[in-house]
Amino acid sequence: MVVADGDGWSDLGWNAWTDLALIRSRLDAGADPHSGTYFNRLPLYEAAEHGSPEVVEELARRVDNVDADHEGRTALWEAVFANRPDNARALVAAGADPWRPMMAGWSPGRLSLASPTPDLFIPPGEAGLSATEAAAVTEAERLIAALGHFYYEGVGLACVAGISATEAAQRLEATPIEDSLPDDLSGDEGLHIIGATDVPGGCVISQSWGYAPSMPGVLKRLSAGTICYGMYANPVSGNQGTVARDGMLEERGRRPGGGIVSADESAEEILAAYLYRHKPVPYCCASAVLRLADARAIDGEPDRWLRLPERDWWH
Repeated sequence: MVVADGDGWSDLGWNAWTDLALIRSRLDAGADPHSGTYFNRLPLYEAAEHGSPEVVEELARRVDNVDADHEGRTALWEAVFANRPDNARALVAAGADPWRPMMAGWSPGRLSLASPTPDLFIPPGEAGLSATEAAAVTEAERLIAALGHFYYEGVGLACVAGISATEAAQRLEATPIEDSLPDDLSGDEGLHIIGATDVPGGCVISQSWGYAPSMPGVLKRLSAGTICYGMYANPVSGNQGTVARDGMLEERGRRPGGGIVSADESAEEILAAYLYRHKPVPYCCASAVLRLADARAIDGEPDRWLRLPERDWWH
């Protein structure tokens, strides 16, 4: 990734923020520590997320306010969200406040309680995680470990809460495939073939070679009376997520597991974005409250193969 032109910060890749000599030379040559870089983020934010503690210390020494706010959060919050405890410690040593309120109640210090380093800061009598939040942390650790690592590029899936694979087939008016699958699944026939698997909490509709489970018509039918989270891991444009609830599409264009949050999101959404950062498949499963024990429903042989009927699934 190349950083956009700024006041002395052009042409820097993410790895540059670990190079103290390079960053110091830019600063000494007149680069503005208060000027925006990529997406107009301040250099201190880039270093907090991608850099080294030494670079963080150097930039923190040169800015007017180490706790400057950008889109509802500080550089310290970025360091905690990115799981960079050394950078977080460097910022606190420079005067950053771990308990400054922000992001729907998730101060940097409170967010750190959900991290692998919950003792990162000494809380000044602040409330800890609620029982619900602590349970979400525990489940995220379990689910991510249970699913493990597998290649998911090109995968389409729909995580459906509260219904069985049999019910899903009925809602889609899909017919079971009794014979072996066609050798070539790249055409229209292959697009209409999906897998359906029962999992704790509901079912997963999957297709390892295409986007069919995430088509609007599929999600609308599956979500009647419940919630469904669809995703297509587009090899060209990245992960595309869609939330459907009770037969309606609530939100399209989400980036499941993308690690990007906004200040107007709910406390639950911010916690989920943190817990499943760069984990799009577990994120989708968790969004539908599915408690998979392994990755078979997505990366293995499904309980049953189904053929979708011919219809316009996009409207």
